[in-house]
Amino acid sequence: MNHSRIPRHIVIIMDGNGRWAKKRFLPRYAGHKAGVETVRRVLNFCAEQGVEILTLFAFSSENWRRPQKEVSLLMDLFVTALQREVNNLNKNNVRLHIIGAREAFPDNLQKLIVEAEKLTENNAGLTLVIAANYGGHWDILEAAKQLAQKVEQGVLKSKDINESLFAEQLCLADLPKPDLFIRTGGEKRISNFLLWQLAYAEMYFTDTLWPDFDKATFIEALKSFASRQRRFGRTGDQVEEEENA
Repeated sequence: MNHSRIPRHIVIIMDGNGRWAKKRFLPRYAGHKAGVETVRRVLNFCAEQGVEILTLFAFSSENWRRPQKEVSLLMDLFVTALQREVNNLNKNNVRLHIIGAREAFPDNLQKLIVEAEKLTENNAGLTLVIAANYGGHWDILEAAKQLAQKVEQGVLKSKDINESLFAEQLCLADLPKPDLFIRTGGEKRISNFLLWQLAYAEMYFTDTLWPDFDKATFIEALKSFASRQRRFGRTGDQVEEEENA
């Protein structure tokens, strides 16, 4: 791969765990466990290619609607994954950051999240962002509430609110905007994920189920990204002139 065309920030909706398990006559939980192994592989792929930030959609604010047994098993898997993986992440200089309404999680999970973030906060390698109990509507609403509170307190005037100031209240405000969005599992929607932040991301959809997502599929996504011209509202000629300057 031409490393000048590698996305700095990749976001992934890891879809297809349940269907992967069903095809093998296994319980859905087995698919989620297999999905954790894929996360480990994709972290390695990103490190090899020089990707700076990987954001994964692990549990949406809508996923609470799933059967209670599955939700409970997912919470247990989240706890186990944090306990087993955080030291490896730290050893490999990975900074871990969790976004979403974490107050809905059990106390032991909230404690593990805080400890994991604290342990890895000074790492300067790849940044791994896990979106858990996250929703794009929630993110935007929380940002609006924060600005409204500042207006009520008199520290901000409504006329001073602009796009830049609003974006500063959102999750991922301290990171570069996503460059490449990948969704596995065949669905072609963003499912309330990073609604504001994905405005200019390049989209890549694959039928590959998340547990089967391998290096070849990852490289295909990177090749697709590298082949596209990102104009951000400009004309193609303007982009070419800038690239050739």
